[in-house]
Amino acid sequence: MHKKNEKITRPPAFRLGIDLGGSKTEVVVLDGDLQVIFRKRVPTPAHEYEAILTMIVDLVSEASTTLGGRPSVGIGTPGGISPGTGRLRNSNTRCLNGKPFQLDIERRLDCAVKLQNDANCFTLSEALNGAGKGFVTVFGVILGTGTGGGLVVNRQLLTGPNAIAGEWGHNPLPWVSETDESTLCYCGKHGCIETYISGSGLANNFQKRTGVVLSSEQIVLAAQSGDKNCVAAMEIYFDQLARSLAHVINIIDPDAVVLGGGMSNIKEIYRQLPDRLQSYVFSDRVVTPILPALHGDASGVFGAAML
Repeated sequence: MHKKNEKITRPPAFRLGIDLGGSKTEVVVLDGDLQVIFRKRVPTPAHEYEAILTMIVDLVSEASTTLGGRPSVGIGTPGGISPGTGRLRNSNTRCLNGKPFQLDIERRLDCAVKLQNDANCFTLSEALNGAGKGFVTVFGVILGTGTGGGLVVNRQLLTGPNAIAGEWGHNPLPWVSETDESTLCYCGKHGCIETYISGSGLANNFQKRTGVVLSSEQIVLAAQSGDKNCVAAMEIYFDQLARSLAHVINIIDPDAVVLGGGMSNIKEIYRQLPDRLQSYVFSDRVVTPILPALHGDASGVFGAAML
């Protein structure tokens, strides 16, 4: 029992987040003011489930030892937990699929773990303390190897009863034209938005049209240098992205859209989209800001810590 007037000290509220990626895994610890006090990045043993569990335990242990106490733990994963089975699904780190990942890691760590997919973590970070801060409704987009999305309303992450809120990448591309050749998606369906506006989608569709193998980065750079085929490819890409985002705006009319992932670094996107959206959004004006992520590729790990 504490004596009268004795000062009671409590440990600070540390939040640990892990961004479990296909090639790298990052851990960060935030203090009560959301300032970084510990950070580390390591390669992901992407083909070994048990090795991934061990890696996460080691990272949490190292951070806890450094802090002198156990923080709360949040993890952002590729894919998400099925509400029906409790097992991970839809992950491009395939060794995770079908595994009771959350249960296994909680047993290893001997503590509760909050878990969301990487797009949700990205959106939460940008809505609370990033480019979307101050907006009521924020739709977050990852344009990377794949395409993901998340939705935050009044600073609360929405996931939905099926745990798929924001998964616009696996809706069909809207207003299809003759330039939109349908492609089989890894999910088993044809014509998903992801197969057009992801980095891999841009590269694959360029190869189908021209027979030339270039990465998305090479296509972007060549377009900036005036290569006609690459300029044409980017024109198609900007229009596909505008159509895809217009679909979201027509349904939820967010106050802001924040873009992340490698493709979001294309500065021309933010010049091209405002006018292009006018053609597809069901309104006489479109004032929705399309914003680059404030925290870049760190948003996912920050969001995991904020879960």
